[in-house]
Amino acid sequence: MAGKADNKSGVKTTKPEGLTGTQIGVVDSDKRSKTRRVVVSYQSKHPKYGKYIGQRTILQVHDEGNVSKRGDVVEVAPCRPLSRTKSWSLVRVVEQRSAQAAAIASAKEIV
Repeated sequence: MAGKADNKSGVKTTKPEGLTGTQIGVVDSDKRSKTRRVVVSYQSKHPKYGKYIGQRTILQVHDEGNVSKRGDVVEVAPCRPLSRTKSWSLVRVVEQRSAQAAAIASAKEIV
């Protein structure tokens, strides 16, 4: 029954919340202004052997307010190309882990 109205008013409804194609990853670098490098890790099955292999994708993300820091868990969504490599935008900071990442980095410098 395609084309039928979803409710009595005759107006078709769409999904209210949630962006399509969003990814959750960890901020790997925050050295550039308004740009973050986000690593999205996932597992895929090997076509021949069937073993699950850990893989990752590195995304260049636009962060307008410089809200996220290195180590934070963020949600990103695709957008129009903003530069040659940047076609993702920051939706929200899921978890702030920047303090933990700074502590680990300083511990590595001591050793």
